[in-house]
Amino acid sequence: MARWKRNEIEEAFDKFQAAALKGAQTKDWTDWANCFTEDATYFEHHYGRFWGRENILTWITKTMNEWPATHMTAFPMSWYSIDTNKGWVFCEVMNRMEDLGDGTIYEEPNITILHYAGNGLFSYEEDAYNPHNMGVTIGAWIKAKKQLDGKEDK
Repeated sequence: MARWKRNEIEEAFDKFQAAALKGAQTKDWTDWANCFTEDATYFEHHYGRFWGRENILTWITKTMNEWPATHMTAFPMSWYSIDTNKGWVFCEVMNRMEDLGDGTIYEEPNITILHYAGNGLFSYEEDAYNPHNMGVTIGAWIKAKKQLDGKEDK
């Protein structure tokens, strides 16, 4: 028998997604960090491991408030799956850069695993992606932005 009902996990996941979008748009990541338990673990394959909600908040705030991450404005989901027996959410998150108005969507996926801990909170997040591909995508966005801003020779 499942430890939690699917709708409970899905509600927490919806709140998590809304908080990520709010963080990307306002640069205040407090609501997103508050989706985690006080003793949560965050494992980001490029940046390392972080323990505790406060450390997660400090890291995400610093990271997402540095250029060019300041222009990563949305994290839409391509798909997700919920394992109610384990309380885990598996999903593909698109890390989307600000729309430049040139008709191109600049985004790169990562696979995220979340462990639900009850009471609307997650105790673990792991993000895995290809740093090279992320760099290529962000590089293409930077180049297009410079061209559109008229700051690069054509």
